[in-house]
Amino acid sequence: MRYAVTAFLVLVLAACGGDNTASNVNAPGRRAGMETKVLGAGASLLQDKPPIEALNSYLDGFHFRNGDQQFQVEAHHYCATLGEEITQCVIYDGNVKDAKLIGVEYVISARLFATLPEIEKPLWHSHVYEVKSGQLVAPGIPALAEHALMKKMVTTYGKTWHTWHTDRQQELPLGVPQLMMGFTADGQLDPHRLAERDNRFGISTDETRRRRGDIETPAIAPGADAWQQGRVVQLTAP
Repeated sequence: MRYAVTAFLVLVLAACGGDNTASNVNAPGRRAGMETKVLGAGASLLQDKPPIEALNSYLDGFHFRNGDQQFQVEAHHYCATLGEEITQCVIYDGNVKDAKLIGVEYVISARLFATLPEIEKPLWHSHVYEVKSGQLVAPGIPALAEHALMKKMVTTYGKTWHTWHTDRQQELPLGVPQLMMGFTADGQLDPHRLAERDNRFGISTDETRRRRGDIETPAIAPGADAWQQGRVVQLTAP
């Protein structure tokens, strides 16, 4: 039964989409010419892309820069499941064809998080509040399937690096990668940013929060969300 449910979720998630959130910037330089387009079309037809084809779920949520909660960004995650306990996601600034790849997130189970070295744990954030608050959503799939997905997500931990800050109108991926975190309490995320997202997708975070009231709230493992205890990790630009 578990495998049947998993297969159902994969099929449903693979069908979901977006196409309602434009990228924050236009890529600089000349537009793709005919030769480039023809080469791209040929490669698309002839080359296999197993890692890309493995992306089977789409999640929308929000991150902030570790150490600077005013640096907030909406993150469109396209994820591939590597097993019951590991998921890897590529993050874009939109869900249209020219969306910019702005980062990556690795998601692991609570069991695997507990095995991490203590020096590693501050790089990771919990997903409890993101799920329970309704901020993290899987647009376009039936409520029942999303609910099942979020029951799994609530117990996981993520490590997220952003490499291109298009929300700050950077036309190129400048600077060093930034470690990002997830919100952990009401009042942290800009309400206007959340309302704009909800309006775009035609959803209600408040209603989503109510529907997820039956999802158990797990204890957050020691070491995660270390910024709340003043342990902020961030790369320094050379």
